Amino acid sequence: MSETTTTRTPAYSITEVLDVLDPAGAQRYAELTPAVVEQYGGRFLVLGAQPTPAEGEAGVAVAVVEWPDMQTLQAWYESPEYAPAREIAATAMRRRLTFLPGISPTA
Repeated sequence: MSETTTTRTPAYSITEVLDVLDPAGAQRYAELTPAVVEQYGGRFLVLGAQPTPAEGEAGVAVAVVEWPDMQTLQAWYESPEYAPAREIAATAMRRRLTFLPGISPTA
């Protein structure tokens, strides 16, 4: 890649597991996902933490991943490497997955 990390705007994915429907499937998802996240340049900032709600209701677990940029995040999400884990997640848990752009680094 020709861009340096100082000129790229980071992106973040936040996964909120609201309910586990299939514990064995959720465990398999947890085993598959970290290697693919790393392969695509993601870095876990939070992994499987139990949320403490300040307002509203919380789910059972949260993960936050920092990505080099939104394009890399989208590439990971749509990748054939992540597809098996995504398929498992669809039936193993009820979750909210959110993508957010970060703040552009200053020059």
